[in-house]
Amino acid sequence: MASSSPSSMSPPMIPMELHSLNREKLFNSLRDHLTSCARPLQGFVLLQGGEEQTRHCTDHLELFRQESYFAYLFGVEEPGFYGTIDIASGKSMLFIPRLPVDYAVWMGKIQPPSHFQEKYKVTQVLYTDEIKDVLLDHYHATGAPLLFLLHGLNTDSNKYSKLAEFQGIEKFQTDLNTLHPILTECRVIKSNLELALIQYANDISSEAHVEVMRKTKVGMKEYQLESMFLHHTYMYGGCRHCSYTCICATGDNSAVLHYGHAAAPNDKTLQEGDMALLDMGAEYHFYGSDITCSFPVNGRFTRDQSLLYTAVLDAHDAVISAMRPGVSWVDMHKLAERVILESLKKGNLLVGDVDKMMAERLGAVFMPHGLGHLLGIDTHDPGGYLKGAERPKEPGLSSLRTSRKLLKGMVITVEPGCYFIDALLLPALESPAVSEFFNRVEINRFRAFGGVRIESDVCVTSSGCVNMSKCPRKIEEIEAVMAGAPWPIEKTTFLSGNGQV
Repeated sequence: MASSSPSSMSPPMIPMELHSLNREKLFNSLRDHLTSCARPLQGFVLLQGGEEQTRHCTDHLELFRQESYFAYLFGVEEPGFYGTIDIASGKSMLFIPRLPVDYAVWMGKIQPPSHFQEKYKVTQVLYTDEIKDVLLDHYHATGAPLLFLLHGLNTDSNKYSKLAEFQGIEKFQTDLNTLHPILTECRVIKSNLELALIQYANDISSEAHVEVMRKTKVGMKEYQLESMFLHHTYMYGGCRHCSYTCICATGDNSAVLHYGHAAAPNDKTLQEGDMALLDMGAEYHFYGSDITCSFPVNGRFTRDQSLLYTAVLDAHDAVISAMRPGVSWVDMHKLAERVILESLKKGNLLVGDVDKMMAERLGAVFMPHGLGHLLGIDTHDPGGYLKGAERPKEPGLSSLRTSRKLLKGMVITVEPGCYFIDALLLPALESPAVSEFFNRVEINRFRAFGGVRIESDVCVTSSGCVNMSKCPRKIEEIEAVMAGAPWPIEKTTFLSGNGQV
């Protein structure tokens, strides 16, 4: 196999101003909230960063990746840190672990606090065993100081944020309710400095997808496609982390929505006539990308492949054309479903009235997942459901990771798909509510097809949106690239002086 082609990308410098702006945004938002509630502007935001994890009971250290809320505010790469923001003054402090002397033998130089103060552009850096005394000394109001701790539910994982703990915390008052929703909402709207990193992750990932597309051949293994992507984004893009485990599905595997996990490890041999569904995204300085390309492994679309691919691409393009501030994401999901159902009817897989199909939620049989999700430091960025918002309960809509109306500065994935999943299709064929809509002969012919997904990362602007992903999408573009044609990546610049969209 040939080595990867040289890249047009080079890793950009990381401005720590990005995290200073994030802290400033939180500081202002939190003070506004406290003022509106007639609460004193006193106390400290306190977050505990991530800790290194070993593999089960062994001494094998997993590659550390910072906890996302901590990364958002402080940009810290190392484990074992704490961070605070003084609500009275806006001053920020990092607390670093006091490392043992032999750390220098095994892990490298032990850096002094001044190193991290300069690196992360915070007001002061001290040691974690000083947290209690330092915060008590810095508090200038009466009574025990108040700590705003991060405690709240992630509506994607259904898990709670880890509460900060340190020796002496009993000397403080703690507020577990205020910080999480405010900090989460800060993360929903991206600054231009954040968008520049997300754009870079998209650019290098798009380039890697094209490289994989060019080199895919019948007879290869799915994991070889994954390997080429990982190599390209790390070798040329400096992306040591992926946003998530790569999905490299071909043939009927492409109907397994989260294929690629340990029990389905991207190990099938690519066969003549297979479609590939490659869902892969690189991460750079915590900020990620999430891109899916679907294409025939032999480089040429058949009539059936064209039918399904065009249905999904038309849905993808219709949604992006309709996106702008104020638009309901639930409506965008329904738009994608309608376009796909209309295409399947036109292709003679379905019969009957599309309005009735929509009313019976037939679209969920072919697209059981939600249309997309917020994207940023996490692949599924938080903030999809505001406090008190109810998740839709209808099939398909219940899988939406957000039901919000779009806001300027959101980054959200647009990822319609059409799949033939027996676990959904066979019950639907026997259902009195929807069985009348199927052309059974045609549906049965597609049962082993797998699926198609097209996914782009899209930034909502004041008047519409910008597609940050730069992959070949039209059938003629994909076939040309797979035959060796060049593919330019058009760069999008979000940077401005004030760090805003």
